[in-house]
Amino acid sequence: MHVVPGLKVLYFGTPVVLISSMNAHGTANLAPMSSAWWLNQSCMLGLGNSARTTANLLRDGDCVLNLPSSALVDAVDRLALTTGRPDVPDHKAAQGYRYEPDKFAAAGLTAQASELVRAPRVAECPIQLECRIVSAHPVGRPSPQATAFQAEVLRVHVEEELVIPGTSHVDPLGWDPLIMKFCEFFGGGGNVHPSRLAEGWNMPHDLRTAAG
Repeated sequence: MHVVPGLKVLYFGTPVVLISSMNAHGTANLAPMSSAWWLNQSCMLGLGNSARTTANLLRDGDCVLNLPSSALVDAVDRLALTTGRPDVPDHKAAQGYRYEPDKFAAAGLTAQASELVRAPRVAECPIQLECRIVSAHPVGRPSPQATAFQAEVLRVHVEEELVIPGTSHVDPLGWDPLIMKFCEFFGGGGNVHPSRLAEGWNMPHDLRTAAG
């Protein structure tokens, strides 16, 4: 029997992406998100309009989509409930967000120079996609609260051990992406780490208790 629970979020399971972009004053921003999907050589990104990343993409027009493996979950979780905006929006402050000017340092990750865009790559991420924003579409009625970006992938960097020898294909058995399902982290089919975001969203379950 199906029920109609009125779901608060629709995060059924998508890969986590660390988006690096450039702030207006020339420093790098790094933000985790999971509203992303790929089609051919493009990627669609969904971002809230109050995010510093959204402002950076609208202004600067390029970014890097860094794909962490499940082994990087701890670094990704350190960025949860942080924002690059010194004026933390009220709704984010109520969820526990805090201003963090140096996201790379906060996560313990290393900035690596890109080849075609200004935004840096994340050295520890096995897959890095340098991108150019080609279109932006407001989402929501009557007052848009989010933006859907179309990003053109300009160059893809892949850890050599993940490439099937003699081909231009990633080994799906070797690649273990970090997945977010309903604000919880998964990798290799199992829950791999407690999620600060789930706490901020007041999700009505505690997988740490269930796993322990």
